[in-house]
Amino acid sequence: MAAPPARQAAPPARVVQLADRLHSAAIHLLRRLRVEDAAAGLTAPRLSALSVIVFRGPLTLSELAAAEQVRPPTITRLVQELEREGLVVRMPDPADRRITRVRATARGRRLLHAGRSRRVARLAADLAALPLADQRLLAAATERLEQLFRRGPSG
Repeated sequence: MAAPPARQAAPPARVVQLADRLHSAAIHLLRRLRVEDAAAGLTAPRLSALSVIVFRGPLTLSELAAAEQVRPPTITRLVQELEREGLVVRMPDPADRRITRVRATARGRRLLHAGRSRRVARLAADLAALPLADQRLLAAATERLEQLFRRGPSG
């Protein structure tokens, strides 16, 4: 029988405080950018599901439900709505024709990439208003966050 994982010491209070502030800033940033999503004409759950389908490739309904952290009936309804909009299609899995995968159509990919472009443009305008020193500081912090999430929290 495997030994239980070693218990890690609680992070110092300053690190917990930093994590709390970063969490709050991330939420505020996403809320600020979310206003650009109205132009897509889709609900937030549909956009989220479409994003997963576009960026993670063809998925089964179960994989999509797990990624979106919703129950299978909910994801089935969302996919049906996206199909009606012509944004996704179902296709048989090439390795096992009993399995059905959902993939984005060209229209779905265009819609999602246009939305991302609107969000990035809004954020770029906000960043351009900052002094160059602050832009550099944010660039360095962003690089560090990307490194952290590439290697995982414990590595």
